[in-house]
Amino acid sequence: MNAVTEAEITLASVKKSYEDFILKEDHPCIMAKTLFKMELYNLNVYRDIDETESLAQLVEDVKRYVAQYDFEGNTFESFLAVFPNNHYRDEESFETALWKALQTIHDLDESAWDPTVSDDPEDPQFSFSVGGKAFYIVGLHPESSRMARRAPFTTLVFNLHHQFEKLREMGTYHAVRNTIRKNDQELQGSINPVLRDHGTDTETKQYSGRQVEEGWKCPFHK
Repeated sequence: MNAVTEAEITLASVKKSYEDFILKEDHPCIMAKTLFKMELYNLNVYRDIDETESLAQLVEDVKRYVAQYDFEGNTFESFLAVFPNNHYRDEESFETALWKALQTIHDLDESAWDPTVSDDPEDPQFSFSVGGKAFYIVGLHPESSRMARRAPFTTLVFNLHHQFEKLREMGTYHAVRNTIRKNDQELQGSINPVLRDHGTDTETKQYSGRQVEEGWKCPFHK
């Protein structure tokens, strides 16, 4: 955990910790840096990733985020769900908590699955859906083996699948992707081995950040 003690945790202190993590450290994601510099992010703090009440609030917050998002424009915005009170000793325990939370989020969400993506977690066309929109989930926590995911707090980042398609439409997807991977290589000496482009393998293997073993099966079910 960072220098902020649990007694001092507030929304303002969490945002400051994240600004330092993204902007003052050598974070490889140029998209994240841009969004934080422009303050184009929606950050929410929740009490407990294992608590249904907290996750029900998260679902409502994501729906509000989707409702205000400009899908016609070229401005991006990210949604971060931060759980400062949840701590994990290793990547496996975090991964278990992540998928348990996503299952609960889906069970609480009454919206139809985004029809532009698959709802089968083994399908390369799968993306997680909340509020009727597809998201690529990025799990972050202090014990991650990947420095880029070693955030100050346990966090689930909800990146709209639409944003990746928009980058492709703008002709900048591959340039952005390659720059991020180059930066990651320079930061840690290697790119994250789980990374794959959408449609080449199921993205569920990427959500927790752990390099999953051969034959790993996603525990999520619709």
